[in-house]
Amino acid sequence: MASVKVKFRPSTVSGREGTLYYQVIHNRVVRQINTDYKLFASEWNCHSEAVILHGIPNEQERNNYLLSISSRIKWDKDRLDKIIQTLSQSGTFVTDDIVMRFHDNRQEQSFNAYISQQIARLKRLGKIRTSETYTAALRSFCGFMNDKEVLFDQLNADLLTEYEAYLKGRGNTPNTISFYMRILKAVYNRAVEDGIAEQRHPFKAVYTGVEKTLKRAISLRDIKRIKGLDLSLNPNLDFACDMFLFGFYTRGMSFIDMAYLKKTDLKNGILSYRRRKTGQQLFIKWEKCMQEILDKYPENGTEYLLPIITERGEDYRKQYTNELHRVNHLLKKIGKQLDLPIPLTMYVGRHSWASIAKSQNVPISVISEGMGHDSENTTQIYLASLDTAVVDRANKKILDLL
Repeated sequence: MASVKVKFRPSTVSGREGTLYYQVIHNRVVRQINTDYKLFASEWNCHSEAVILHGIPNEQERNNYLLSISSRIKWDKDRLDKIIQTLSQSGTFVTDDIVMRFHDNRQEQSFNAYISQQIARLKRLGKIRTSETYTAALRSFCGFMNDKEVLFDQLNADLLTEYEAYLKGRGNTPNTISFYMRILKAVYNRAVEDGIAEQRHPFKAVYTGVEKTLKRAISLRDIKRIKGLDLSLNPNLDFACDMFLFGFYTRGMSFIDMAYLKKTDLKNGILSYRRRKTGQQLFIKWEKCMQEILDKYPENGTEYLLPIITERGEDYRKQYTNELHRVNHLLKKIGKQLDLPIPLTMYVGRHSWASIAKSQNVPISVISEGMGHDSENTTQIYLASLDTAVVDRANKKILDLL
């Protein structure tokens, strides 16, 4: 039986990265398959044939790169195992047949493997949240296929209709089903662009739209009630309330954008930041109510403005996600205390700002600009470029109502 080992070839130049390669052995004949996967000797375990991650939080970018290499090794080995299995079933073969099949990427690469490749690419680009949504879609699709690899020419309308029925049978909502389908469709279209697949429009028979969801906004009256709460005897609830109000004050800023606001983003009475979801840069006039929240909390030792990411030397993303879960849990308690019509979360603040702005006859285009929407899927309208002063006046108009 043929075997495959992952080997590390150190650089001939001291201090430079080495390169990984695959050693393929069959009937005592050895061949090598070179890769462009580069890492340092200290980042490779030759015994377990696995990458070694850095234990320091500020090495997260390097770790993302190493994780992508680890993923690519897994796909390559899976492909090699599949090639060996196929050749074994067909009869006699030699080592060169394995190598030749491996290099014929167009013939052998599966849809599953290509999705994994895109996930690793997103991680390398630092788009961790997007990589997580792609991972969720891949996990769902693999569950439907019982982890069986699907080649691109097997991905057709009938298979996807079956997958849609499978998701419905598991109680998924139309929007959840569409969420998975849109991701798979985006990956498929990219494969077409890369020349790996032929465009056969396999998603034409499944739903990829977005249905209206349940109401996620609360009224101006309820926002005033939240603002009027005295939670000084419960610092945790008070903090959650402050974060909710800060998000509302800043035109429905998302929690992740709040977490990564830097002290240097606030200059000359203007708060500027770039939305992590879309990359769009926004400018917000700094108002008294925002400063009042900031003044309640001592300045932390990090570069961040709000007391969400507060510890140096710890995983920043983990701090953000832990705080988001904690704040939302506390907000739901506040919501129950006030007998609000829907569960109170940070996201409710964003929807509420838009809803209240609309009720005050703020133009939809101004609302969209203020919230940083940049696609028709989000706003359903074409966004004209607006003077930020118009948006600031709209925000001030809402804040003055409180």
